[in-house]
Amino acid sequence: MTSKAKATTPLTIVIKLGTSSIVSTEYPFLPHLQLLSSIVETVVQLRSLGHRVVLCSSGAIGVGLRRMNLRGRGKGLSQKQALAAIGQGRLIALWDNLFSQLDQPIAQILLTRMDISDRTRYLNAQNTFSELLQMGVIPIVNENDTVSVTEIKFGDNDTLSAISSAIVHADYLFLLTDVECLYTDNPRNNPDAKPVRIVRDIEKVKQEVSTATLGTSLGTGGMSTKLIAAELATAAGTTTVIMHSANVKDIFGVIEKGAGPSRDISETPHLEEGPLCTRFLRRERALKDRKWWIAHGLHSAGIITIDEGAYRAIQRKESGGRLLPAGVIKVEGPFASHQAVKIIVRRKKRDHTVVNNNLMSRNSIDENIPPSPTKPSPRSLFTSTSETQSPFSPQQQQQQQQQINPTSSSLISPNLKHITSEQNQYQNQNQPETPQIDPILSLSSSIQSLDPLSKSTPQSPAINAIAERLNKVNLQQQISTTTKSNNQENEEEQLLWEEIEIGKGLTQYNSSEIDRIKGMKSAHIENILGYSESEHVVDSITFL
Repeated sequence: MTSKAKATTPLTIVIKLGTSSIVSTEYPFLPHLQLLSSIVETVVQLRSLGHRVVLCSSGAIGVGLRRMNLRGRGKGLSQKQALAAIGQGRLIALWDNLFSQLDQPIAQILLTRMDISDRTRYLNAQNTFSELLQMGVIPIVNENDTVSVTEIKFGDNDTLSAISSAIVHADYLFLLTDVECLYTDNPRNNPDAKPVRIVRDIEKVKQEVSTATLGTSLGTGGMSTKLIAAELATAAGTTTVIMHSANVKDIFGVIEKGAGPSRDISETPHLEEGPLCTRFLRRERALKDRKWWIAHGLHSAGIITIDEGAYRAIQRKESGGRLLPAGVIKVEGPFASHQAVKIIVRRKKRDHTVVNNNLMSRNSIDENIPPSPTKPSPRSLFTSTSETQSPFSPQQQQQQQQQINPTSSSLISPNLKHITSEQNQYQNQNQPETPQIDPILSLSSSIQSLDPLSKSTPQSPAINAIAERLNKVNLQQQISTTTKSNNQENEEEQLLWEEIEIGKGLTQYNSSEIDRIKGMKSAHIENILGYSESEHVVDSITFL
């Protein structure tokens, strides 16, 4: 196809220009009239071939700086918004003057993130685009920087152009920039950097190529933002192309060898031929309009974690992408009903027989194996040494337990041996037939006789205080050991599980209500909440 040939199939094309393609990036920020004129001629020629064209233009702040004769846009948000308000009128006037030379009418469309997040406003914008294109008008889109703040900004016009492509169901998105294509490294620093002409897997190319080409001092984007834009656009079924703005005439060659709506991707074997650029091939199974809007147009207000059973259920076609409360494990973040939430599935790792230095799954542990001697069982925390090592018979142990002071310790420090020895001598003088107990086994037995007559024997307060202190220290050490053991088991348990984001959906209840009915059957919703809006907690689930 040449620029003068008639197009067999009309295409919808979105062309995005960055600030550096419209005005110079240094003072006095003069407009690139020659480049802009070339773009206008290309757009008009595309229109004459029957194609529908949308122009996404940055540069409002740059034009505002030129008008106010300023050298920098400043750092404050209000100053940037003021410059955008000054420059936007002059920017659209510049485009109107250029297109008027070729009798091509244009229209201005200013969008914010809130316009996309609200379904009604999104559809209104879509209807406006459709009507303008049917009238043969060129819509020129920009972000409404005057009212946009950080929370509702697109971030850059690369993202805005991708969203515009989804709104108009574009066949092509051309991202015009100051480099020819995507390279394996920054070509300005590395002369050996190689061009990447075809991209079929964006996630893979993110790991293999460098995105170190930063945006200009006036622009907000860079190569990384263009990859994000390509990901959004290709998900909507739009082939995305990165090319140099000076080579805008190459758009005709790209369209000629590219995959249009009537040509399958597999039928275009010569994609790497033609003009130097990077093509991100559209997904063969593009998301439908509403599903794309949920997945990429809405901001996630919270997170809902589900189990594997629920994940398998919502994958089935008959589920209609709806989630029942029985499969919900956890709810995060405050959100209202009918807001978008991320859906995360918690599942066991597929290969967890050897994890973290041969860590075995808990299911493979033999419960009959006795506990390790280095890790005391919970019962051992409350079992004294005399119970496990006492030389007495069970009857003697029972009598001993009835008379032992509960505040005394079952162990004695070697430093107390001389004290207990004196106490034993005192007891032997008054009660020669009283049996003696080894002080190593029981401190209380060394200061109190098992004979009932010994109850009148005075006790040393110092011994009781020291014994009680030793008892507390010993108990704390045992509790600490068991706590560490339990924490280690919990960490090992966590290593066997993973959480994976699978998609987004629209909630039917708010976060508090879903948290109350999670894990319950749908029949119990009305009894718990007092009403039942739906038997499902999440609807219109869209998988990423």
